[in-house]
Amino acid sequence: MRDARIDRRLFLRGVGGVTAGLAAASALSACGTGSSRSTTAGSGKSSKTLVVRNSGGTYGEANQKAVYDAFTKETGIQIKVVNIAYAQLLAQIKQGRPQFDVIDTSMADVVRFKDEDATEALDYDRLKSTRNAGIAESLMMSHGVGKNYWASVMAYRTDAFDGKKPESWADFWDTKAFKGSRALQARDADLPELEFALLADGVPLDKLYPLDVERAFKSLDNIRGSVRKYWDTGALPGVLLGREEVVATSVWHGRLDALIKGGSPLAYQWNGARRQSNGFCIPKGAANLDAAYQLVDFALRPDIQAAYAEVYPMAPVVPAAYKKLSSAATDNLASSPEHLKSGFDLDVEWWIKNEAAVSKRWQEWVNA
Repeated sequence: MRDARIDRRLFLRGVGGVTAGLAAASALSACGTGSSRSTTAGSGKSSKTLVVRNSGGTYGEANQKAVYDAFTKETGIQIKVVNIAYAQLLAQIKQGRPQFDVIDTSMADVVRFKDEDATEALDYDRLKSTRNAGIAESLMMSHGVGKNYWASVMAYRTDAFDGKKPESWADFWDTKAFKGSRALQARDADLPELEFALLADGVPLDKLYPLDVERAFKSLDNIRGSVRKYWDTGALPGVLLGREEVVATSVWHGRLDALIKGGSPLAYQWNGARRQSNGFCIPKGAANLDAAYQLVDFALRPDIQAAYAEVYPMAPVVPAAYKKLSSAATDNLASSPEHLKSGFDLDVEWWIKNEAAVSKRWQEWVNA
């Protein structure tokens, strides 16, 4: 559940896409609303430097090109990026000397920071972009706000089932109607996929939580014999499908895009997608509180959310962003109107409370 997983889940859509996104973000920001700020004489822009922590890699590059550069152009506030792990972030905050002003991290860590009394309670009156914006209530936490979605979904070979296609996790579990080997995610890749087991057993999307762990493992027992591999890297599902070692698997959405575009007979099934999010929080003791709020508010504007989604396959949390997105981009994002209806948001707080016990049982089940 740590944001280090982000770069393993997702990959950049190409240098051309990033360049286009940069141009779009810059153009869109020119007509933005802005917000009040301290300024240097005659310039109308701030001379501050804001320090933002993110997980780096292609995720960090996309943020720089689609968000930070546009923010600096509009406000004059320079962005310095640091890549620091959770423990070090927490240690700096506890010492009262955080060397960063905004934390971009998983929503799970947003909750953990809150539980450690390490982050500011958000003043949503200062986040105008969240007002009546339709952001999911689960993402508007007291000490953090969601910024982008990703999802775990089903993938399958389109040539495997005589023209039929699995349309639900119940079909994934039905190895008589949809014959062939399966793959599921290993524990050291991310959280056990108990939700998929429950959906396969008939639990409605809106009744998943709190998870019925006993029922989930009974459902998993029904497919154990057909699970050929528990994958532990984001690339492995595509390899297994490509080699025809399995005909269906769970997968981090986005990891098959290049294979599909290259002509491989693979497809995603969005029904029952498990959405997760990363988000923003502000550390206690942040030196540039006003600028921190400005950046968070800026990143949640529909135009900036759309510009980011055009260059990196993480989905907007603001529904209005979809009015600014191409249909090609919309069809491949976890929070599109259709995908919101057919998927669900992972309950971060439930998993934090139960992760250790469930993970232990999962490992015992896999090894039994």
